[in-house]
Amino acid sequence: MGLGLCIGAAVAAAVFALIYSIGKARSIGSMQVESSHLVQISGYIAEGARAFLSREYRVIAYIAPIIILLLAVFNTGFLRLQAAAFALGALCSALAGWFGMSVATKANARTAQAATKGMGPALFVAFSGGSVMGMTVVGLALLGISIVLTVMSLLAGSDVQSLAQAAFPVLSGFSLGASTIALFARVGGGIYTKAADVGADLVGKVEAGIPEDDHRNPAVIADNVGDNVGDVAGMGADLFESYAGSIIGCAVLGIGITASADIRIRLAFFPLFAAAIGVLASLIGTLFVRMKPGSSPQKALNAGSFGAAALAIALIFPGAYFVIGGSRFGGSDGSAFSWLGIAFSSVVGLLAGTLIGVITEFFTGTDTPPVRRIVNACGTGSATTIISGLGVGMMSTLPPILIIGAAIAGSYALSGLYGIGIAGLGMLLTLGIQLSVDAYGPIADNAGGLAVMAELPPETRDITDSLDAVGNTTAAIGKGFAIGSAALTALTLFVAFVEAAGIDPSLITVTNPPVLIGIFIGGMIPFLFSAIAMDSIGSAAFVMIEEVRRQFHAFPGILKGTEVPDYRRCVDISTKSALKSMIIPGVLAILAPVAAGFLGGPGLLAGLLAGSTVTGVLLAIFMSNSGGAWDNAKKFIESRKTDGKGSAAHRAAVVGDTVGDPFKDTAGPSLNILIKLMAIIALVIAPLLRATWR
Repeated sequence: MGLGLCIGAAVAAAVFALIYSIGKARSIGSMQVESSHLVQISGYIAEGARAFLSREYRVIAYIAPIIILLLAVFNTGFLRLQAAAFALGALCSALAGWFGMSVATKANARTAQAATKGMGPALFVAFSGGSVMGMTVVGLALLGISIVLTVMSLLAGSDVQSLAQAAFPVLSGFSLGASTIALFARVGGGIYTKAADVGADLVGKVEAGIPEDDHRNPAVIADNVGDNVGDVAGMGADLFESYAGSIIGCAVLGIGITASADIRIRLAFFPLFAAAIGVLASLIGTLFVRMKPGSSPQKALNAGSFGAAALAIALIFPGAYFVIGGSRFGGSDGSAFSWLGIAFSSVVGLLAGTLIGVITEFFTGTDTPPVRRIVNACGTGSATTIISGLGVGMMSTLPPILIIGAAIAGSYALSGLYGIGIAGLGMLLTLGIQLSVDAYGPIADNAGGLAVMAELPPETRDITDSLDAVGNTTAAIGKGFAIGSAALTALTLFVAFVEAAGIDPSLITVTNPPVLIGIFIGGMIPFLFSAIAMDSIGSAAFVMIEEVRRQFHAFPGILKGTEVPDYRRCVDISTKSALKSMIIPGVLAILAPVAAGFLGGPGLLAGLLAGSTVTGVLLAIFMSNSGGAWDNAKKFIESRKTDGKGSAAHRAAVVGDTVGDPFKDTAGPSLNILIKLMAIIALVIAPLLRATWR
């Protein structure tokens, strides 16, 4: 099995995924929206989302050339092509985000319109919109990686030496480009949406006493825009980075295995073939998302996800044998592994990701014991609501960490360090449909808000509310899944960095003072990063709150429904605040590993990466699950016929949800990017560090 066939399979899968995305996008665009009010409000959202992404990409356009210049100047030989690979990675990630978000902003109004015909049509439109994001991400990622590998094999050669010293180091630049876009998309999008959300909730629901998604609230459009830029484009960029990083990390590990040249090449290119299998399974899985009469949207989405996973598992075994063959390769301890262990390692990762999703649903679901505890705490005020939610988030770190630990142990036993990388890839094997289901959530959420603002019939809003409730669950599961994949991807990249930099593993021990110092500094960085993000949200939300209050005071007709709020002003406030606030976290993430590597040496950098990965994963799980639990506790209270909206318990729940929003939608998800970005930067600069440390 040659590398040409692996690249060919990846390109074919990418093309099929992109054709699917384009077809779905055209289908959604051709759907008619009968309500002029829906068209108008949806236009506001689309306009705001485009404006934000355009200005965000312009900011990145000032930063990217600096990175490209540094890569071109400080590298030598073929490694200078890291600059071009960086540009391609950033371009592919940005294109995926723009296209997916553009379709999502069209799908929201069409989902609301379809809801007038029933649950099934509405689910179809919302999922179709989400699937554009999912398939575009995997398609462009695979296509971009394939282009870099093809070009490098033609320029530098396709032998083991050329691949190890030229092709794969250059390919790491692609992952760095994707990571850079992901950081700004996640941080900027998260700050944007939460500034709008907090402002809308505190002034609209708490002070003015108007319902959520009420068109009289000036911040409500900015809030809806945030769903698209943060939870669609941001999540897409996040998982684009994980997907590319896991493939590249596995490739670097594979080429460094103790085995014959032929086996090393097969192991290096197997991740591409496995990813192609996952794309095929995801495309087929979309066919299973059909709602039967009397069924629920959740069952339809689960059918697609589980169907794709089952198909991927069935195909990965013959795929592994086809690529790797019957030969065995060695581990560092003298053990020997085969294609069967590799196939099982991918299954371990896929099952671990599924289990993390199930655990996340348990801690954040609308009617689960942890959420009910928060609901009960709401009855005694805001303080107990906050305390209970924090406790749920802290407790929720236990099961995912045990699952990740079991996945690491199991995959290592099956196929060594390479197996850990394959497990990380396995967790992302069916990313196409996993991200489709996740992106469905914000579309359904927007559709519900549009249904309220357009004053569609109550039965229509009942349908959109049901879709939105399912979307909250899929969003929480998606965040849990993203955290788990980030942990294994960061670990894979860390191991790849150690090998690429030529670090003696015996030096990376806690008894080595530089390593210990690095662990403490690295463990602190996620807290500092989160603090900056949270503070930025607070500052932006303050400006938003003042603006909403100003409009309510200056224009009394807004609350009476006789005047139209200035939505664009609120969108502009969130945009400016987000773009201003995302610079410092970005610089911190980029400079920390560079400074540690060149100033502190291998021990300090290795410790830094280890410390940031451990605390980053734990903090991300805690924040995401606390926020999700607070959110669904509020929704559970709102569903009550008595002691529901407007009650003291509801007011306490709104406060908890307001605190939790920055947790689950900004700081928590952004940490996924942080730990992966720091690891990929270390991998990119590994050749320079290796020369410096000699």
